[in-house]
Amino acid sequence: MKEVRVGDIVTRRSYNGDIFFRVEGITKNEGKTTVRLRGLFMRLCADAPLDDLEKKNITEINNCRREYVKKQAESIRKVLTRQDRSRQAALLRAGKREEGLNFFELPGRVLHLEGDREYREHCLHTYLQLGVPCRVVHVPEQEQAAVVYRYLREESPDILVLTGHDGLLKEAREYRSAENYRTSRFFIEAVRRAREYESDRDKLVIIAGGCQSYYEALIEAGANFASSPERVMIHILDPVFIAEKIAFTSIYEKLSLSDILDSAMTGTRGMGGIQTRGKFRLGLPRSKY
Repeated sequence: MKEVRVGDIVTRRSYNGDIFFRVEGITKNEGKTTVRLRGLFMRLCADAPLDDLEKKNITEINNCRREYVKKQAESIRKVLTRQDRSRQAALLRAGKREEGLNFFELPGRVLHLEGDREYREHCLHTYLQLGVPCRVVHVPEQEQAAVVYRYLREESPDILVLTGHDGLLKEAREYRSAENYRTSRFFIEAVRRAREYESDRDKLVIIAGGCQSYYEALIEAGANFASSPERVMIHILDPVFIAEKIAFTSIYEKLSLSDILDSAMTGTRGMGGIQTRGKFRLGLPRSKY
Protein backbone atom coordinates (compact mmCIF):
# COMPACT_ATOMS: atom_id res chain seq x y z
CA MET A 1 0.00 0.00 0.00
CA LYS A 2 1.23 3.48 -0.86
CA GLU A 3 2.19 5.57 2.15
CA VAL A 4 -0.62 7.91 3.21
CA ARG A 5 0.26 11.40 4.44
CA VAL A 6 -1.70 14.43 5.62
CA GLY A 7 -3.06 16.25 2.57
CA ASP A 8 -3.37 13.13 0.39
CA ILE A 9 -6.62 12.33 -1.40
CA VAL A 10 -8.02 8.90 -0.55
CA THR A 11 -11.14 6.73 -0.67
CA ARG A 12 -12.39 4.01 1.70
CA ARG A 13 -12.34 0.42 0.45
CA SER A 14 -15.12 -0.59 2.86
CA TYR A 15 -17.45 1.91 1.16
CA ASN A 16 -16.40 0.94 -2.38
CA GLY A 17 -14.53 4.22 -2.86
CA ASP A 18 -17.78 6.22 -3.07
CA ILE A 19 -16.37 9.49 -1.67
CA PHE A 20 -13.04 11.24 -2.17
CA PHE A 21 -11.52 12.55 1.07
CA ARG A 22 -8.59 14.71 2.06
CA VAL A 23 -6.48 13.36 4.92
CA GLU A 24 -6.66 15.84 7.80
CA GLY A 25 -4.72 13.99 10.46
CA ILE A 26 -3.18 10.64 11.42
CA THR A 27 -3.09 9.27 14.99
CA LYS A 28 -1.60 6.11 16.49
CA ASN A 29 -3.00 4.49 19.62
CA GLU A 30 -2.15 1.06 21.00
CA GLY A 31 -0.72 -0.08 17.71
CA LYS A 32 -3.72 1.07 15.64
CA THR A 33 -3.48 3.91 13.14
CA THR A 34 -6.59 6.02 12.60
CA VAL A 35 -6.92 8.63 9.87
CA ARG A 36 -9.14 11.71 10.15
CA LEU A 37 -10.87 12.53 6.84
CA ARG A 38 -12.76 15.45 5.33
CA GLY A 39 -14.78 15.17 2.14
CA LEU A 40 -13.28 16.71 -0.98
CA PHE A 41 -16.67 17.57 -2.48
CA MET A 42 -19.06 16.45 0.28
CA ARG A 43 -19.56 18.03 3.71
CA LEU A 44 -18.60 14.82 5.52
CA CYS A 45 -15.97 14.18 8.16
CA ALA A 46 -15.04 10.63 9.16
CA ASP A 47 -12.40 8.45 10.78
CA ALA A 48 -11.04 5.33 9.11
CA PRO A 49 -8.34 2.74 9.82
CA LEU A 50 -5.24 3.27 7.74
CA ASP A 51 -5.51 -0.13 6.03
CA ASP A 52 -9.01 0.74 4.74
CA LEU A 53 -7.72 3.64 2.66
CA GLU A 54 -6.75 3.72 -0.99
CA LYS A 55 -4.60 6.62 -2.14
CA LYS A 56 -5.82 8.18 -5.40
CA ASN A 57 -3.55 9.32 -8.21
CA ILE A 58 -3.71 12.65 -10.01
CA THR A 59 -5.66 11.23 -12.96
CA GLU A 60 -8.37 9.80 -10.71
CA ILE A 61 -8.57 13.05 -8.72
CA ASN A 62 -8.85 15.14 -11.89
CA ASN A 63 -11.57 12.86 -13.30
CA CYS A 64 -13.56 13.22 -10.07
CA ARG A 65 -13.05 16.98 -10.05
CA ARG A 66 -14.08 17.24 -13.71
CA GLU A 67 -17.35 15.42 -13.01
CA TYR A 68 -17.99 17.66 -10.02
CA VAL A 69 -17.35 20.84 -12.06
CA LYS A 70 -19.66 19.59 -14.80
CA LYS A 71 -22.54 19.05 -12.36
CA GLN A 72 -21.88 22.39 -10.70
CA ALA A 73 -21.89 24.25 -14.02
CA GLU A 74 -25.23 22.69 -14.94
CA SER A 75 -26.70 23.69 -11.58
CA ILE A 76 -25.47 27.26 -11.97
CA ARG A 77 -26.92 27.44 -15.48
CA LYS A 78 -30.32 26.36 -14.14
CA VAL A 79 -30.12 28.92 -11.33
CA LEU A 80 -29.32 31.79 -13.69
CA THR A 81 -32.19 30.76 -15.98
CA ARG A 82 -34.56 30.70 -13.01
CA GLN A 83 -33.29 34.09 -11.84
CA ASP A 84 -34.21 35.59 -15.20
CA ARG A 85 -37.72 34.09 -15.06
CA SER A 86 -38.18 35.32 -11.48
CA ARG A 87 -36.97 38.78 -12.47
CA GLN A 88 -39.57 39.03 -15.21
CA ALA A 89 -42.30 37.81 -12.85
CA ALA A 90 -41.28 40.36 -10.23
CA LEU A 91 -41.46 43.15 -12.79
CA LEU A 92 -44.96 42.13 -13.78
CA ARG A 93 -46.00 41.90 -10.13
CA ALA A 94 -44.60 45.40 -9.54
CA GLY A 95 -47.01 46.68 -12.17
CA LYS A 96 -44.54 47.66 -14.88
CA ARG A 97 -46.54 49.15 -17.72
CA GLU A 98 -43.94 51.03 -19.71
CA GLU A 99 -40.45 50.23 -20.89
CA GLY A 100 -39.32 53.60 -19.55
CA LEU A 101 -39.67 52.49 -15.93
CA ASN A 102 -36.15 51.72 -14.76
CA PHE A 103 -36.28 49.35 -11.77
CA PHE A 104 -33.27 48.31 -9.71
CA GLU A 105 -32.87 45.04 -7.79
CA LEU A 106 -32.11 44.33 -4.14
CA PRO A 107 -31.53 40.61 -3.58
CA GLY A 108 -31.15 39.38 0.00
CA ARG A 109 -27.70 39.71 1.58
CA VAL A 110 -25.95 36.58 2.89
CA LEU A 111 -23.57 36.09 5.81
CA HIS A 112 -21.95 32.67 5.53
CA LEU A 113 -19.76 31.14 8.27
CA GLU A 114 -17.91 28.20 6.70
CA GLY A 115 -15.96 25.60 8.68
CA ASP A 116 -13.70 24.51 5.79
CA ARG A 117 -11.12 26.98 4.53
CA GLU A 118 -11.10 25.64 0.96
CA TYR A 119 -14.91 25.47 0.83
CA ARG A 120 -15.00 29.11 1.91
CA GLU A 121 -13.28 30.14 -1.34
CA HIS A 122 -15.50 27.87 -3.40
CA CYS A 123 -18.72 29.18 -1.84
CA LEU A 124 -17.64 32.81 -2.23
CA HIS A 125 -16.83 32.28 -5.93
CA THR A 126 -20.26 30.68 -6.49
CA TYR A 127 -22.14 33.48 -4.71
CA LEU A 128 -20.36 36.00 -6.94
CA GLN A 129 -21.22 33.99 -10.06
CA LEU A 130 -24.87 34.04 -9.01
CA GLY A 131 -24.90 37.73 -8.14
CA VAL A 132 -25.67 37.20 -4.45
CA PRO A 133 -24.44 40.00 -2.11
CA CYS A 134 -22.46 38.21 0.56
CA ARG A 135 -19.72 37.96 3.11
CA VAL A 136 -18.18 34.49 3.53
CA VAL A 137 -15.93 33.91 6.54
CA HIS A 138 -13.88 30.84 7.47
CA VAL A 139 -14.84 29.90 11.05
CA PRO A 140 -14.23 26.34 12.33
CA GLU A 141 -17.44 24.56 13.29
CA GLN A 142 -16.66 24.55 17.03
CA GLU A 143 -16.10 28.33 17.04
CA GLN A 144 -19.20 29.47 15.15
CA ALA A 145 -21.46 29.84 18.18
CA ALA A 146 -18.93 32.10 19.90
CA VAL A 147 -18.65 34.58 17.01
CA VAL A 148 -21.98 34.46 15.18
CA TYR A 149 -23.59 37.24 17.25
CA ARG A 150 -20.69 39.60 16.52
CA TYR A 151 -20.79 38.92 12.78
CA LEU A 152 -24.57 39.39 12.73
CA ARG A 153 -24.21 42.80 14.37
CA GLU A 154 -21.50 43.79 11.86
CA GLU A 155 -23.31 42.62 8.73
CA SER A 156 -27.08 42.75 9.49
CA PRO A 157 -27.71 40.07 6.84
CA ASP A 158 -31.04 38.83 5.52
CA ILE A 159 -29.76 35.25 5.37
CA LEU A 160 -27.31 33.44 7.67
CA VAL A 161 -25.58 30.24 6.51
CA LEU A 162 -23.73 28.05 9.04
CA THR A 163 -21.88 25.16 7.41
CA GLY A 164 -18.86 22.90 7.57
CA HIS A 165 -18.36 19.18 7.96
CA ASP A 166 -20.44 16.73 9.99
CA GLY A 167 -21.32 13.05 10.10
CA LEU A 168 -22.94 10.34 12.17
CA LEU A 169 -20.55 8.40 14.37
CA LYS A 170 -20.05 4.95 12.90
CA GLU A 171 -21.42 3.14 15.95
CA ALA A 172 -24.42 5.50 16.34
CA ARG A 173 -27.87 3.90 16.57
CA GLU A 174 -29.81 6.75 18.18
CA TYR A 175 -30.42 9.52 15.64
CA ARG A 176 -32.10 11.82 18.19
CA SER A 177 -28.99 12.47 20.28
CA ALA A 178 -26.55 15.24 19.37
CA GLU A 179 -23.75 13.22 20.96
CA ASN A 180 -23.94 10.79 18.04
CA TYR A 181 -22.97 13.47 15.51
CA ARG A 182 -19.50 14.85 14.95
CA THR A 183 -20.29 18.57 14.80
CA SER A 184 -24.09 18.98 14.88
CA ARG A 185 -23.99 20.27 18.46
CA PHE A 186 -21.84 23.20 17.28
CA PHE A 187 -24.29 24.11 14.51
CA ILE A 188 -27.25 23.77 16.91
CA GLU A 189 -25.67 26.13 19.43
CA ALA A 190 -24.74 28.63 16.70
CA VAL A 191 -28.35 28.65 15.46
CA ARG A 192 -29.58 29.26 19.03
CA ARG A 193 -27.17 32.17 19.47
CA ALA A 194 -28.28 33.63 16.14
CA ARG A 195 -31.91 33.45 17.28
CA GLU A 196 -30.96 35.46 20.37
CA TYR A 197 -29.97 38.17 17.92
CA GLU A 198 -33.13 37.87 15.78
CA SER A 199 -35.97 35.54 16.75
CA ASP A 200 -38.18 36.21 13.70
CA ARG A 201 -37.60 33.50 11.08
CA ASP A 202 -38.77 35.80 8.29
CA LYS A 203 -36.49 38.69 9.24
CA LEU A 204 -33.41 36.45 9.52
CA VAL A 205 -33.42 33.26 7.47
CA ILE A 206 -30.99 30.61 8.78
CA ILE A 207 -29.56 27.67 6.84
CA ALA A 208 -27.39 25.23 8.80
CA GLY A 209 -25.63 21.87 8.78
CA GLY A 210 -23.33 19.51 6.94
CA CYS A 211 -23.46 15.87 5.86
CA GLN A 212 -25.82 13.73 7.95
CA SER A 213 -26.48 16.57 10.41
CA TYR A 214 -29.12 16.41 13.16
CA TYR A 215 -31.88 17.96 11.06
CA GLU A 216 -34.70 17.94 13.61
CA ALA A 217 -32.64 19.65 16.32
CA LEU A 218 -31.42 22.33 13.91
CA ILE A 219 -34.99 23.19 12.90
CA GLU A 220 -36.09 23.19 16.55
CA ALA A 221 -33.20 25.50 17.44
CA GLY A 222 -34.45 28.03 14.90
CA ALA A 223 -33.10 27.17 11.46
CA ASN A 224 -35.38 27.74 8.47
CA PHE A 225 -33.53 25.15 6.40
CA ALA A 226 -31.16 22.42 7.53
CA SER A 227 -29.52 19.14 6.66
CA SER A 228 -30.01 16.25 6.60
CA PRO A 229 -33.58 14.86 6.79
CA GLU A 230 -32.53 11.38 5.69
CA ARG A 231 -28.98 11.60 7.10
CA VAL A 232 -27.44 11.53 3.63
CA MET A 233 -24.36 13.29 2.26
CA ILE A 234 -24.88 16.79 0.95
CA HIS A 235 -23.00 18.64 -1.76
CA ILE A 236 -20.65 21.52 -0.93
CA LEU A 237 -22.98 24.00 -2.63
CA ASP A 238 -26.38 22.76 -1.44
CA PRO A 239 -26.63 25.47 1.28
CA VAL A 240 -25.37 28.09 -1.20
CA PHE A 241 -28.07 27.22 -3.74
CA ILE A 242 -30.73 27.37 -1.03
CA ALA A 243 -29.43 30.79 0.07
CA GLU A 244 -29.50 32.03 -3.53
CA LYS A 245 -33.06 30.79 -3.95
CA ILE A 246 -34.16 32.83 -0.92
CA ALA A 247 -32.11 35.88 -1.91
CA PHE A 248 -33.75 36.04 -5.35
CA THR A 249 -37.30 35.08 -4.38
CA SER A 250 -39.70 38.01 -3.98
CA ILE A 251 -40.71 39.14 -0.50
CA TYR A 252 -44.28 38.42 -1.61
CA GLU A 253 -43.55 34.71 -1.98
CA LYS A 254 -43.12 31.86 0.51
CA LEU A 255 -40.70 28.97 0.03
CA SER A 256 -41.71 25.41 0.87
CA LEU A 257 -39.96 22.06 0.80
CA SER A 258 -41.03 21.56 -2.82
CA ASP A 259 -39.57 24.97 -3.70
CA ILE A 260 -36.10 24.00 -2.51
CA LEU A 261 -36.04 20.65 -4.29
CA ASP A 262 -34.73 22.20 -7.50
CA SER A 263 -32.16 24.25 -5.61
CA ALA A 264 -30.40 21.56 -3.55
CA MET A 265 -28.46 19.03 -5.61
CA THR A 266 -29.40 16.33 -3.08
CA GLY A 267 -33.06 17.41 -2.98
CA THR A 268 -35.25 16.98 0.08
CA ARG A 269 -33.33 13.90 1.17
CA GLY A 270 -30.38 16.17 1.94
CA MET A 271 -32.01 19.53 2.73
CA GLY A 272 -35.34 20.37 4.31
CA GLY A 273 -37.07 23.25 6.02
CA ILE A 274 -40.14 25.35 6.67
CA GLN A 275 -42.14 27.89 4.69
CA THR A 276 -40.06 31.04 4.43
CA ARG A 277 -40.53 34.35 2.66
CA GLY A 278 -38.12 35.42 -0.04
CA LYS A 279 -35.80 38.42 0.33
CA PHE A 280 -35.78 39.92 -3.18
CA ARG A 281 -37.07 43.49 -3.64
CA LEU A 282 -37.45 45.83 -6.59
CA GLY A 283 -36.80 49.55 -6.35
CA LEU A 284 -37.71 52.54 -8.52
CA PRO A 285 -36.12 54.53 -10.04
CA ARG A 286 -32.57 53.39 -10.71
CA SER A 287 -30.11 56.13 -9.81
CA LYS A 288 -28.43 58.03 -12.61
CA TYR A 289 -25.26 58.44 -10.58
